[in-house]
Amino acid sequence: MADSVTGYIDQFDPPIQHMLLQLRKWILEEVPEAKESISYGMPAYKLNGPLVYFGAAKHHIGFYPTGEGIKAFQDSFEAAGLKYSKGAVQFPLDRALPEQLVRDIVRHRLQVCQSK
Repeated sequence: MADSVTGYIDQFDPPIQHMLLQLRKWILEEVPEAKESISYGMPAYKLNGPLVYFGAAKHHIGFYPTGEGIKAFQDSFEAAGLKYSKGAVQFPLDRALPEQLVRDIVRHRLQVCQSK
């Protein structure tokens, strides 16, 4: 198991690394003060509580903005044809990552965490 986000990303093939690096970049651009760590075996970003997590799987990248974040963006996931559950949304590896959606989710989670 990786003990750093860089170590986590480095264990994947270059195309997946590229996608994971994009997510990392967008998250840190939106919330530069977020604390980056490994939690539940995947990259985690926290500020006054959990912001988001992400992790690579065989056919998708799981993005975990907590149950509250999923609920807030459920309509957007449906409109984009993305699979989601009560705690995660799946970004297929054969599609470009939805940058604006990711940034919107991260900004939303920041607002929620700041209001605590």
